[in-house]
Amino acid sequence: MNKNIKIISAIISSSLATIHLLNRMIYAAATKNDILSNIEDQYYEWRFGKIHYVKKGSGKPLLLVHDLTVGSSGYEFHKIINQLSKQYEVYAIDLLGYGLSDKPNMTYTSFLYVQLLTDFIKTVIGKKTDIIATGDTSSIAIVTCHNNPEVFNKLVFINPQSLYQLNLIPTKRTKTLKILIDLPVIGTFIFNIITSKYSFLQTFRKYYFSKSSLLKKRDLLAYREASHIYDYNSKYSFSSHIGRYMNFNILHALKEINHSMFIITGNDKSDNKSITENYIYYNSSIETANIPKTRQYPHLEKPEKLLDQLEIFL
Repeated sequence: MNKNIKIISAIISSSLATIHLLNRMIYAAATKNDILSNIEDQYYEWRFGKIHYVKKGSGKPLLLVHDLTVGSSGYEFHKIINQLSKQYEVYAIDLLGYGLSDKPNMTYTSFLYVQLLTDFIKTVIGKKTDIIATGDTSSIAIVTCHNNPEVFNKLVFINPQSLYQLNLIPTKRTKTLKILIDLPVIGTFIFNIITSKYSFLQTFRKYYFSKSSLLKKRDLLAYREASHIYDYNSKYSFSSHIGRYMNFNILHALKEINHSMFIITGNDKSDNKSITENYIYYNSSIETANIPKTRQYPHLEKPEKLLDQLEIFL
């Protein structure tokens, strides 16, 4: 019996060592291109870690907040930030757990990001700001504005998350998924599979872009790099996201906001009409626009069309 236990232990140890080596090799391959570094890099020393951001231009402040999907970062706005900086003082932030910001081992929640945006605007920007938020962070911008209306001017949401999805709370299944991803070696290996170049390619083709021919290799490499830099700590924000810890009900805040709000959707995103209608149902003052032949990220797929809409609204 003892001999069998020793053999099994040896096999497990050898397997874990092999997986760990594979993890290190994948990490090296994913981070070798150094796409995310920028000469305008700056850091805000927040109480939960250093927050990376890029500041460009001068004029009225404009804060850009990326999506919460795995691999997201301020890179998401790299095709529009230079043009916007000709008229605005633009801040493109990497949220805690994403991009070049710190990625502590913790459970990430929407309330955490509401605190971060509030502190960042008051401490770093220091003035009333416009904001452009993508996907899941649209809800964070809405609640932050509701709690601190004095620091916001106009709000733009690019393909905001559906109100139905935001109401989904953690279940036994999603909690188990989070625990699994958070495991040191096995969880990291699963995360590496999910964040492989092939996985990002399929995600961009099915959900992010309408036309695959517009997808650049650099975009795939940037998302892969953002999901791996600073070791494997990006998996903690990812596990919180799929665990539904970043969801929360925003209906009360959405109803009470009196600020100018603008929703931009990709025309080829399957649920764009129903999502927009639901938001307008709770706040009829919301204006909308649609970018033809785009999906989740029109600012990556057709940046010039998105800039045209922003110029009209902002």
